Amino acid sequence: MSNVPELDAAGLPEELNALDQILHRGEANPRTRSGIMTIEILDTTPDWDRFRTCFDHASRKVLRLRQKVVTPTLPTAAPRWVVDPDFNLDFHLRRVRVPEPGTFRQVMDIAEVAAQSPLDISRPLWTATLIEGMENGRAALMVHLSHAVTDGVGSVEMFANLYDLERNPPAQQAPPLPIPSDLSPNDLMRRGFNRLPGTVVGGVRDALFGAAQAVGHVVRDPVSRLGSVVEYAMSGARVMGPVAEPSPLLRRRSLSSRSEAIDIEFGDLHRAAKAAGGSINDAYLAGVCGALRLYHRAKGVPIDALPMAVPVNLRSEADPAGGNRFVGVNLAAPIGLADPEVRIKDIRSQMTRKRDERALDMVGAIAPMVGLLPDTMLEIIAGSIVNSDVQASNVPVYAGDTFIAGAKVLRQYGIGPLPGVAMMVVLISRSGFCTITARYDRASITDPDLFAQCLAAGFDEVLALGGDGRVQPATFVAQSQSLPLNGSVSR
Repeated sequence: MSNVPELDAAGLPEELNALDQILHRGEANPRTRSGIMTIEILDTTPDWDRFRTCFDHASRKVLRLRQKVVTPTLPTAAPRWVVDPDFNLDFHLRRVRVPEPGTFRQVMDIAEVAAQSPLDISRPLWTATLIEGMENGRAALMVHLSHAVTDGVGSVEMFANLYDLERNPPAQQAPPLPIPSDLSPNDLMRRGFNRLPGTVVGGVRDALFGAAQAVGHVVRDPVSRLGSVVEYAMSGARVMGPVAEPSPLLRRRSLSSRSEAIDIEFGDLHRAAKAAGGSINDAYLAGVCGALRLYHRAKGVPIDALPMAVPVNLRSEADPAGGNRFVGVNLAAPIGLADPEVRIKDIRSQMTRKRDERALDMVGAIAPMVGLLPDTMLEIIAGSIVNSDVQASNVPVYAGDTFIAGAKVLRQYGIGPLPGVAMMVVLISRSGFCTITARYDRASITDPDLFAQCLAAGFDEVLALGGDGRVQPATFVAQSQSLPLNGSVSR
């Protein structure tokens, strides 16, 4: 990404698209906040000055790390990304020390508090915290990023500039500083006034055009057009409509959450997926379903299925790292199926059908219209769009070893938002390992120890398809056995 600000045809900085605007507005509300977070475990504690230099150089190369959102005082124009003239790297970089004994659980608890905390929307929308004091001399890097900046796949490209392929590479010259912008909310409002009424008309036009284009308005024949609209509407109902009854066990929502994580060798999960004729993603979703099945059974509430949303990446090589390029697919998660191979096949069949739906990008089509609504309505609409108990995301990162400021990255864990759902599960594949992190609403999952056991057992069921692979606790020490199970969890 260039360090020269991107301008539109009118010479203004880049606009937020409709979906990014909705995500940005949601930052103010804890029920619609959509921050994404990663935890990287480092084999040693990096030197602070060298660590700071890594982020300084990356922020000079990747504009989003120095850009803030300017929203007009009155809505005469769309919000814009501008390079912050008051950018202060030391605000975004933090340094804390975990108390002894410095366990992974303690790091996750620190991350949980940060994930529930708002980002400062008057500044660039990210923070990076070096957590020192972990056992065995290790450290953790916690990065918190607004979803308005980018999605999970985009963040991989955005932060690639931080990493080296060797522990001590040759020193690099600092890239040039980006050109700052003094565009204020009042300035943007006035520029919008100068373009009225075209701005207002254009905004409404874009909202209507996006929806019309999505339903195939280009069909000239009225009869064919009507058929196209009906077909699209039916596809939209299949994409966004209810696919299963919500779980009675996961119905409550609160503002308190907790995360659990496990490690799996990539080869073990790949062999299990191949044995069942599925993909890594199919096997992953089958493991999530297995965990939910075991938890529901242990709680005496067995059910056949529940609604699960799965983001599908639409990003191409030509797309910039910033912004969101994904759509959601709703599945009837088959948590009533005890056989993991049958679960994988069921999930694969559903995903194949949903990917072929004409209205797959319906959320993107309606985003301009939704963006015109007031905040109170936005929260209601957002809850309706989600329409699921669980979301499950899959983010491939880097295949080989990577280093930051002389420290090797051992594992990476993704902590996703909870936009009205009971649970967000994130798989990250990096350096030969898959990590699965399940963040859940404490009002829905009320027995953390039981769920931790079910999470491991559900994935062990899937791994058994490919051989003797087993889940490892997220402790970064090779284990020959999975987490212990008590009698309340039945396979």
